Amino acid sequence: MLERLNQAMEHIERRLDQDVDVEELAHIAATSEYHLRRMFSALAGMPLSEYIRRRRLTLAGAEVLAGRETLLEIAVRYGYGSGEAFARAFRAMHGIGPGEARRTGAALSSQSRMTFRLTIEGSSSMRYRLVDKAAFTVVGLKTRVPLVHAGPNQAIIDFVRGIDPQTLERLEKLSDQEPHGIVAICDDLDPGRAEGTELDYYQGVITSMATPKAPKAPETPKAPEGTTTLAVPAGTWAVFTTSGPAPRAIQELWRDVFTEWFPSNPYRTRTGPEILRVHLSPEKTEADAELWLPVEPEHG
Repeated sequence: MLERLNQAMEHIERRLDQDVDVEELAHIAATSEYHLRRMFSALAGMPLSEYIRRRRLTLAGAEVLAGRETLLEIAVRYGYGSGEAFARAFRAMHGIGPGEARRTGAALSSQSRMTFRLTIEGSSSMRYRLVDKAAFTVVGLKTRVPLVHAGPNQAIIDFVRGIDPQTLERLEKLSDQEPHGIVAICDDLDPGRAEGTELDYYQGVITSMATPKAPKAPETPKAPEGTTTLAVPAGTWAVFTTSGPAPRAIQELWRDVFTEWFPSNPYRTRTGPEILRVHLSPEKTEADAELWLPVEPEHG
């Protein structure tokens, strides 16, 4: 997987002055466009589109300082439709406009070329299992929150604190399959996973309620008022477990899955919600967590 990612990186370098087709990059990496974006952002710490933009502006910066071409010629070469658009992007990265940079010979920022390597740091192993699940329904309370990679997500904390405990008790009675109990569900994430991009967040349960071919039985409890549903089709799920300080252990699990497990196993992500079941210690400082991710064979 890493070798194919590096081939895709070489392809980007050859086309920085042309359109970069992400679908073509995914073909070179022998994976889906969705998984490529997810993998790249996890490994590189930035969205793929941001990396391409920064590499273009790095080369453009060198050409601005060289002074052999007009600023407009450089802007057009790197995909900007006007000098104004180029100047805005240039200033956002370098902290100075291209005209001033050329006049003063200012120091500019640089985005290095990326290559990916596997580094062995210890003998630790990741606990996981694969589960084939029939179609199911998420039932829960939903909100829109920003993505936070490290530290507490205050938007989620405030949302969960505002839920009536009785509502959660009624919801929990609908749980009839793994992962059992109240779970956190993240859906509609930006593929690039940039910090601050928004996602749908549910506090709810996994149930067969309202699932096709699984009609609601007369004795099934009703969903509390104000809840919403999300239909999830059948598929394979990779299930990862961890224990440790909250929320660090959970955020590190998410990171390690994408930087260690996926590059080492013949699976890729597929479209679908990500499910997290967490049991906190009485002091809420330690967590036992189970992360469910929708996956499919890399060559299927």
